[in-house]
Amino acid sequence: MNEASAETHHVDHQPASFEGANKSPARMLLGVLRILFGFTFLWAFLDKLFGLGKATASENAWINGGDPTFGYLSNSEGTFSSFFSSLAGQGWVSWLFMLGLLGIGVALMSGAGMYIAAVSGGLLYMFMWLAALPIATNPFIDDHLTGALIVVYFALASAGDTLGIGTWWKNTDIVKKMPILR
Repeated sequence: MNEASAETHHVDHQPASFEGANKSPARMLLGVLRILFGFTFLWAFLDKLFGLGKATASENAWINGGDPTFGYLSNSEGTFSSFFSSLAGQGWVSWLFMLGLLGIGVALMSGAGMYIAAVSGGLLYMFMWLAALPIATNPFIDDHLTGALIVVYFALASAGDTLGIGTWWKNTDIVKKMPILR
């Protein structure tokens, strides 16, 4: 391989910058998917908080005294339904759920805090998957299980570095001292 050819095939292994310098189609798609997943969490938070009339009616909004976990958990009919039904309506469960939706959504949309978003998002998806077992359309696999794997992949693939602030975030002093915040 001559020098000109080697230069043409050089791969820059530097992380993408805030401006999205790594614009390969695969990286761009990964960044867009991360943002879309983040918006699903953030939208669920906003809808349950304010009752925007999509999944949550206004009168059932959390700010109007509704419980954001009651409907899903109390209607669970699967293998672990008694456990999940017992959690329905408990204040600490609602607070953890809503803080989780907000935090995961913001982290995924911004590209910062991806490790914590991967763990908490993966756990949230897994609990929702367990609450639904057995799945009506497939004995084991549904969008909760695949969603759990995808949010973990976002962290492992440094998806926040493309179309996000991940590169800047990982170079901050606090993240350098506590890499779990990456």
